[in-house]
Amino acid sequence: MKKEQSISVIEPSVLAQRIFIIRGHKVMFDFHLAELYLVPVKRLNEQVKRNTARFPIDFMFQLTKAEFENLISQIAISSSDNGNWSQIATSSQKHRRQDSMPYAFTEHGVAMLSSVLRSDRAIQMNAFIIRAFVKIRELLATNKDLAHKLDELERRQSEQDNNLAEIYSIVKQLIDEPIKQVGPMGFATGKE
Repeated sequence: MKKEQSISVIEPSVLAQRIFIIRGHKVMFDFHLAELYLVPVKRLNEQVKRNTARFPIDFMFQLTKAEFENLISQIAISSSDNGNWSQIATSSQKHRRQDSMPYAFTEHGVAMLSSVLRSDRAIQMNAFIIRAFVKIRELLATNKDLAHKLDELERRQSEQDNNLAEIYSIVKQLIDEPIKQVGPMGFATGKE
């Protein structure tokens, strides 16, 4: 990303692609945040380490090697389908020591970054990123509502199918039932 690029030029879809679910939390990685804030990853992590009390485990955590390798393999596989390699798989590690795994920041951790990175860019970017987290939360809630409605429709459809099957069975019995010989109608007079 170019230094002169403004926040309004950043596509929300690009930002949404940088939010991952790790350990059940929606997170962004230190290297993506550093890129967005236009600071080196090392500087971002230095500021975080100087202010560890501001980043409890529910705000930020470090990935294990297994988690990071799993993430790289998942992203590399999905990215290879369209020919675009993810930054995670290609360039994010070129300035990182091999024994140092990336940090993952939750929505609260991203908000806290504005207090340790005191640039105007960091403050503006934090607001932008928080809005992206909120939007994703809204989309997930909408999807849950839609899933619930689909489940209800499937249940109703199943009930209707069962009812129709019962009606069909009754009609089939009526059609297939042998016709009984009907005797003469009326009163017998006894003279026959």
